[in-house]
Amino acid sequence: MGETGALEFIKQFGILILVGVVGVGALIYGMWGTLITEKATVEIVKNQELGTRFEELGILVDVGGAVEKPGVYKLPSGSRIGDALVLAGGLAASADREWVAQTLNLASEVKDGGKIYIPEKNVRAGSTGEPRLAPTDTRININTASTGELDSLVGIGEARAKTIIANRPYGSTEELVSKAKIPQSVYNKIKDKISVY
Repeated sequence: MGETGALEFIKQFGILILVGVVGVGALIYGMWGTLITEKATVEIVKNQELGTRFEELGILVDVGGAVEKPGVYKLPSGSRIGDALVLAGGLAASADREWVAQTLNLASEVKDGGKIYIPEKNVRAGSTGEPRLAPTDTRININTASTGELDSLVGIGEARAKTIIANRPYGSTEELVSKAKIPQSVYNKIKDKISVY
């Protein structure tokens, strides 16, 4: 191929060669970011609210009645009734252990500002000499009451009484609204006539 032939070849195919070179260059440039990895930077931002000490995230619970050391105790969030009773020194000798076994769920979570009350087993001799429980509280215990007893409350029919029983145990009387879905207006009428202990 002579000089004239070479010039003709460049004229005919030169543009194609130039376009090809530019295209390959652009392709390599576009892939360059994936071929060469950049250093990843991690920035840790401290949340001021999370700087709170663990001690400040605790809850307070009032433990009273027949326990060795009644009082207000601070526990970590998520603590159970059993944990609170341990802090209070456990059940006193006068505690109604049968009531505790039947009614109190030691695995229930303690709520901030809650109260745990352990009743005493008050016994007195009757006229026949047999011991009988001394009446100490006329309120209806929503954790142990029968359907009939609950039905006697204003606004609580048989259906609501069964719902209350199905959602036991209750840590506070206010839980009738959240757990048993008793209307607030009904709860306001009966709150002084009920208890959880």
